[in-house]
This record gives sequence, C-alpha cells and structure tokens, in this order.
Amino acid sequence: MRVYYLTGAQFALSNLALRRIKIARFEDLNDPFELLGVDVGDKEHRAAFRATKEQINENKGLICFSKSWSNPLMWGHYAEKHTGMCLGFDVPNKLLAPVIYAERLLKMEIDPKTRERKLTEKDVNQLLRTKFFDWKYEDEMRLFVELDHDTVESGKYFYSFSEDLMLREIILGPRCELPIEGVRNIVADFKPQVVALKSRIAFTRFEVLENKVASRTTTKG
Repeated sequence: MRVYYLTGAQFALSNLALRRIKIARFEDLNDPFELLGVDVGDKEHRAAFRATKEQINENKGLICFSKSWSNPLMWGHYAEKHTGMCLGFDVPNKLLAPVIYAERLLKMEIDPKTRERKLTEKDVNQLLRTKFFDWKYEDEMRLFVELDHDTVESGKYFYSFSEDLMLREIILGPRCELPIEGVRNIVADFKPQVVALKSRIAFTRFEVLENKVASRTTTKG
C-alpha cells in the first residue's frame, strides 16, 4: 500500500541521505490520549492503565503515515507550514494498521469475580489504534515496531528503508524552497526509481496537488 509521511525539509533530507526514518514513541506523540483512549473514571484502574501505557511505550514504537498527501491541514501541522516534504512509501498491507477514530472512550470489560479490568489482546490492539474522532482528517495508518534497545542513538530509534519500507515518491511542499533537481540527485541511485515532484495549493478547492509546471523544471547545464 502506498502511504505518506510528512515532515520538515531538513528532517526529510536526513531521511533520504541516511535511508531511514525515525521511529516515534507513544509518549512523544501530539495526542495526550495515545494508549489512554479508554474510560478510566475509576481511580483504582487509572494507575493500572497508565502503567500499561508506560510498559508499551518502553518496548514498542510506531511510524505514522497518511493514506493521502493532499490535505492542507497535514502540511500545516506536520511539514512546517507547507515548507517541508512528503515521502511516499510502499509498505506491505499486513504491516499497516488503520487508526480507529472514536467519538467516545472505549469501555473495558470488568472481571465479575475479581472486579478488575483485564486487558485482552484485542483490547491492547484497540488501544494502540484508537484516537478521538476529530483526528480523522489525518486518515492515518500505523506501522508498529518492536524497539531494539541495542540500536538506540541518543535516545532515538530508526527504521531503515527496505522492501518493507520502500521509498517511491517525494513531494516538495507548496512553500518548500529546496530545488527539485537537488532532491532528485540525492535519490538518483535509488532502486526502484523514486519520483520527485513539486506541489501547490489548488485554485478551486481546499487541497494540495501537484504543480506540474514546477515538477517538469530541470537544471540547465
């Protein structure tokens, strides 16, 4: 499946040069309800769920993608106000998990004997993917990664480009000042070939789309 990762220009250049992408940690994401999209009105259960969140965050990371790069909100929020770039990857469908956009917090089953809330594998799977409904514009797909603590670099983890994360497209934001030919040169030896294009805001609707004129620009020798 083709999915898209929006980021700032300098981060994108680093990703391209090192052929890898940073793995996000749940505690660093911009939604405070990550792994807490559950009704924990009961004080006794609140601490248990927070402990579960810490345990998952310690061993599991994720890479967040969108199914589209045309939403101007995404460029504004994740690509430094349209000055950044979008990287399009082909990722096997089996590795991607769609986010569940919920209008209400999840309800967990209570064990009738112990009166405790036990998290089943299904519950954990839901928690990993549940976000408030208003985030729906992100159209998010998630790639979950088990963290290898032996590879940590200054507290950060990375996922290398591979058959499971194959770069296929680069879209420069409407306000990105990087020369498109320079970006194309960086990925000139990538296999398969990577398509690089420039984007613009649409004239008749709220959308970001390809700037076909700028995408055809070539450097004259």
